[in-house]
Amino acid sequence: MGKYDSLWKYIAEQDNDRIKLSFSEIEQISGVELNHSFLN
Repeated sequence: MGKYDSLWKYIAEQDNDRIKLSFSEIEQISGVELNHSFLN
């Protein structure tokens, strides 16, 4: 099982053509803390 499987599952279950998620929402859905160092 990949660490983002739950995120991909969430995305697949959506009926919209577009999905807007915050970093916090992605972390919550995936259960993975995102490394924000790429923003610096």
